[in-house]
Amino acid sequence: MHMVAGSDLACSDVLCRNKEILHMALKQLRIGTRASQLALWQANWVKSELEKRYPDMEVTLTKIKTMGDKILDVPLAQVGGKGLFVKEIEEAMLRGEIDIAVHSMKDVPTDFPEGLGLYCITEREDPRDAVISKGVKFADLPKGAKVGTSALRRQAQLLKARPDLQMVVIRGNVETRMKKLDTEGLDAVILAAAGLNRLGYTENVTELLPTDLSLPAIGQGALGIECSLSNEPVKEAIAFFNHPATSYAVRAERALLKRCEGGCQVPIAAFGEVTGDQMKLTGFIASVDGTRTLKESIIGPVSACEHLGCELADRLLRNGGKEILEEVYQREIGRVDENV
Repeated sequence: MHMVAGSDLACSDVLCRNKEILHMALKQLRIGTRASQLALWQANWVKSELEKRYPDMEVTLTKIKTMGDKILDVPLAQVGGKGLFVKEIEEAMLRGEIDIAVHSMKDVPTDFPEGLGLYCITEREDPRDAVISKGVKFADLPKGAKVGTSALRRQAQLLKARPDLQMVVIRGNVETRMKKLDTEGLDAVILAAAGLNRLGYTENVTELLPTDLSLPAIGQGALGIECSLSNEPVKEAIAFFNHPATSYAVRAERALLKRCEGGCQVPIAAFGEVTGDQMKLTGFIASVDGTRTLKESIIGPVSACEHLGCELADRLLRNGGKEILEEVYQREIGRVDENV
């Protein structure tokens, strides 16, 4: 299966086989990454896997600061725009300064600059959201408890379950957010389990939230590797990273997001579960306060993953999702205007 510019079509396993040719064709690979602790872990993991597979290849990391890294005092939903954590990295790739970029899939916009695209989606880590508190589970948090999170998606779902909670927007890297449990007097913080596991903070987790309570962000737990779609040696070198089941699931989730015209910072969630050649895709749209929510599922063949995402999105939009999202966008635009 070949990539098309600006699409999420995954690579074929056939490309993974002839290591000898690759060995000769590519002596160096430059990885572009954000400089956060988690981003560097992810990029170093890709670097390590490449070095294991191609012992003579020189693999280097280039740290790049993105807009999302620079603006830390404003909620992401108010910053506006898509690609807050990838744009500068893609620009470096277009200038020929890096060969591939390693992204958290939940940060990747559904559109790409011409000539660039996702070529691989790695096997998913735990996709669930995690509660970090002083030993108190989500259901047992006191009435009016302060809960820190950066995602409107989480806010909406958790407020639907517990309207009494106070949601506090927190920004920063994983360690910074965990510290805010004490520094900002929070009762709990909610973070992606995948990042906590990768950084060795699994023991800090009080509880993993079931996906029927908190549906994950689109692509949560998976990494995406982006490259120039015309660079055949690079594409062949990285093809082995692609995990078909994860790729099908994430492509379906992203198709839903794109159809809803949502960015990373809107209360939209989707989660694909692959069993054999079939997939169950669940989608969710909500108002920020969780008072209006829509959740539906669809089942179909993995070969039609993107079609399933679009079909489920259309169903959600028809059933009231369009009006909910329009209200969300108007609310956030209003907030941005107030802060100008």
